[in-house]
Amino acid sequence: AITSIWSNGVVEGHVNRLKMLKRQMYGRAGFELLRRRVMSPLA
Repeated sequence: AITSIWSNGVVEGHVNRLKMLKRQMYGRAGFELLRRRVMSPLA
């Protein structure tokens, strides 16, 4: 195992959020709505 002062917590949080959005959006709408939901908190 690698020991470091850095944490992957933020990245893992983003990945978890993206997976949740993909599950919620399954079968609902096209890529454009998914793109808007992913990008809205970043703007």
